[in-house]
Amino acid sequence: MEADLELLEAWRGGDRDAGGKLFQRHFDSICRFFANKIDRDVDDLVQRTFTACVEGRERFQGRSSFRTYLFGVAHNVLRSHLRKRKRESDRFEIGVTSVFDMGLSPSTLIAQKKEQQLTLQALRQIPLDHQVVLELYYWESLTAAEIGEVLGHPEGTIRGRIRRGKELLEVELEKLAENDALLTSTISNLDGWAKSLRQRVLGKE
Repeated sequence: MEADLELLEAWRGGDRDAGGKLFQRHFDSICRFFANKIDRDVDDLVQRTFTACVEGRERFQGRSSFRTYLFGVAHNVLRSHLRKRKRESDRFEIGVTSVFDMGLSPSTLIAQKKEQQLTLQALRQIPLDHQVVLELYYWESLTAAEIGEVLGHPEGTIRGRIRRGKELLEVELEKLAENDALLTSTISNLDGWAKSLRQRVLGKE
């Protein structure tokens, strides 16, 4: 399989098929990035992300992976979109505001088990910056260093956000769980339930 950077160089050289392969390879990941945060316009945001990548491909110097670069573009597209959607009376701070706070309602029909649904709901209740970090960590298997490249923060800062994100997630799970048994079942295998949502977010097994 051709490496991302090989495809990127071929694309820069005018090979449109190479660009198509690159986008196809990362399409599901970028869809997943938006799917649990936005209630509509997901296809449009994915398209905007790839368009921005096309327009800015010469700016990518290869100091990080193409994948982290692409997630960084998606993150900027998301922030811009949410700022435009909020009402003037609303406060939007990515470190404070959650998807739930903004009144967004992504699909709730993607989880098969109660623990999955509970985890999904809790992710939407925590501040967006922590939601982004946890989803990149659990669903895309990015390391703290790679997430730092996406968000422009030191690795140590991201490690702290992962820890804090898990703490906030457990607080929301306690609020949302309908009974102690469900709460215990979810928290006892939180990493497993969070990772299991990776394919379900796109409606896949």
